[in-house]
Amino acid sequence: MKLIKRESYLKELRQVKGTPDIKVITGLRRSGKSKLLDSFIDEVSTNPNVNIIRINMNLKQFENLRESDCLYEYVYSKYVEDKENYLFVDEVQMCNGFETAINSLHDEERFDIYITGSNAFLMSSDFATLFRGRVIEIAVFPFSFAEYCEYYSINDIHSAFDDYVQNGGLAGSYLYKDKKQAITYVKNVFRTTVICDIVDKYHIEDENLLITLSEFLMDNIGNKTSIRNISNCLSGKTNDKTVGSYLNYLTRAFMFYPFKRYDVKGKKLLETEKKYYLSDVSLRFAELGTKTPDWGRLYENIVAIELLRRGYEVYVGVLYNKEIDFVAIKDGVKTYIQVCDDIQRPETLEREISPLLSIRDAFPKMIIARTGHEETQLEGVKIVDIAKWLLGGN
Repeated sequence: MKLIKRESYLKELRQVKGTPDIKVITGLRRSGKSKLLDSFIDEVSTNPNVNIIRINMNLKQFENLRESDCLYEYVYSKYVEDKENYLFVDEVQMCNGFETAINSLHDEERFDIYITGSNAFLMSSDFATLFRGRVIEIAVFPFSFAEYCEYYSINDIHSAFDDYVQNGGLAGSYLYKDKKQAITYVKNVFRTTVICDIVDKYHIEDENLLITLSEFLMDNIGNKTSIRNISNCLSGKTNDKTVGSYLNYLTRAFMFYPFKRYDVKGKKLLETEKKYYLSDVSLRFAELGTKTPDWGRLYENIVAIELLRRGYEVYVGVLYNKEIDFVAIKDGVKTYIQVCDDIQRPETLEREISPLLSIRDAFPKMIIARTGHEETQLEGVKIVDIAKWLLGGN
């Protein structure tokens, strides 16, 4: 498989290297966590004064380390005095009682520790319990559009963007020349996440209901929703409590990301009617097919995940009876963003720009759309082509 250097994640790892915390790499299944770990190990290994202890619990050679005492003793035996000792453990959950061994090794302050594992065992909200709060999370997403273009050495970004919308960022699917086989790969990522990361951990009896709920969210990307609304749409199949639990499981497994609404005028968060965005839009095509896609909503999903990838806090903006797709906040600066498919028609442009012009503060405002042109401005609002924005990093 062709590998690319995922520089933004490597930069994060460099910044936390040597800090006294356990570094946990998280993300959707098949999003590249293990490959990222390998790239970082290659980088660290160039220093002759380091000692690398690399354990991949998937491999048979480490099968005897699947008990915490064995893991601890093995790592301790590999320690080298007067060197920087790095411990990398992949699929750590395959060791029974792994948290006991990792916590003890951490307390001894001899190792710089990095781990990955199944989302069922390494979800963000579990960290405080497993490792007593002493962790730094590195969140990994599927390939961005920029990484997609780098992987395929693409020059025609506009044609590539059309492909990326459907092919998505799960790079394992790129190995299949046959489109149906690539789709099957993506579908298997979804099904495995549902079964292994949710059904098995939480002992869910109605697997079909969980899949139905997932498909409902996929079909309603970018729409405001609530537990009660979902429960009503699935009338007769479930109740509010079950829907709430299943939504929580799906977001904790990094399948969907919930976005709260933000009252722009009142400058406060609204707890009702969140929006849910899919970790990678290829999952939607794999599960639901290509039935009349709402391209604007799909573009909105891609922008939402890209903003998270770039480290923004992201909310859905509300101003009176108008809605702003995203309020993105970073380093105290807000950016108001509308996402659209095509703004060539005057009525469409008016619909998208009107909420932005209603905002009275001086923070940046922009429309991201499928323009195919260079950046322009209208009444102080930037209008940016989506493919160029995804590549630009701004």
